[in-house]
Amino acid sequence: MKKYIIAAALIMGTGALITTTVQSCTTIATSDMGLSIIKRMLLNGIDKGMGVYANKEAFLQNNMVDKALPKQLREINSMLEKIAPSLVAKERDYIAQAAAYTVNTSKPILQGAVNSLNAQDVSRIIQGTTATQILKEKTSQQLVAAIAPKVDEKLNEYGIVKTINTALAGSNFLGSLLGGNSNTVNAGGLSQLASEQLVAGLFNIIEDYEHQNSKSLLGPFGK
Repeated sequence: MKKYIIAAALIMGTGALITTTVQSCTTIATSDMGLSIIKRMLLNGIDKGMGVYANKEAFLQNNMVDKALPKQLREINSMLEKIAPSLVAKERDYIAQAAAYTVNTSKPILQGAVNSLNAQDVSRIIQGTTATQILKEKTSQQLVAAIAPKVDEKLNEYGIVKTINTALAGSNFLGSLLGGNSNTVNAGGLSQLASEQLVAGLFNIIEDYEHQNSKSLLGPFGK
């Protein structure tokens, strides 16, 4: 805050009565400058996430993507590990390829949401809400809906759903997991779970970037 008071004094000249220097950090942060810095931080985080998703090896090695694995898909994989461990690796590989296939769909949605941020959003950030959380609120459902068809297309192309059902045939595991008397994984259901993982993992990467950079970028604004 002191640096802004000094800057204002230099601009107004010595001897001038400085009345505007009591501006709060929040007022400064919600200015065009503060908004621009927050937008740039998020756009850089998005670029980092897209870089991970576009590179299969980077995707497979990223623990923030693994942390985003939905509970049902995690349980399916746990069962597969017991009876067909290699199938889990194949599933992860196919989801990684699907991730790369969704980059051109996800990126413009996220960029558009960032560019639509306003002073009210920035005020929430200064008050403690992460910028990533606001981005998530604005785009999460839209992203899942947008990429699910592409994920479904890729998983069906590789036949992973049929392979999983064959491996788990005769087991009542899926019935207890998915509810009812179902003994098969529905293709759309698996694609939905994978899509949810991709979106949640992407936000994990963006939020990690925000945590690593928010202090240096937003510190002057009181964040």
